[in-house]
Amino acid sequence: MAVAFTKEESFETASETLLPDRPISAHPNIVTQAGLNALELHFQQAREAYDAASTIDDVNERRRQTANPLRDLRYLAARLRTAQLMPDPTSIDIVAFGSTVTFRRDDGRVQTYRIVGEDEADPKAGSISYVSPVARLLMGKAVGDVVETGGQELEIIAIA
Repeated sequence: MAVAFTKEESFETASETLLPDRPISAHPNIVTQAGLNALELHFQQAREAYDAASTIDDVNERRRQTANPLRDLRYLAARLRTAQLMPDPTSIDIVAFGSTVTFRRDDGRVQTYRIVGEDEADPKAGSISYVSPVARLLMGKAVGDVVETGGQELEIIAIA
């Protein structure tokens, strides 16, 4: 009976720890220097978490504790392998990858975002992915240009 219980527990644990891979975007993995640094840091943190969990004696608990770091390591390794470092824009005449753009909405709100790679995008912190609908509309435009999105106009008022 103890052997059957152990096998069942091992099977359940194995099914809990066979996590699906994190999805990887089909878009080119272009990154800023800060984005590349963040990927490297997250990879190092995942490696440390995996190494720490690998020392757990109980095999079932070790599987549980290594599952997330192992999945993150696979994802981050792929993202680091495909990362294409883009230099900062050399001009503030047009919106480009790495630009910080300020625009005014129809309702008077003014918003500022830096256009960055997918893994480093954080709208709450002021950065959006270059593949986001707003970034796609803004790229290639200049101060004074107006773009329309979702029935609303956005006027570019500054590029840095």
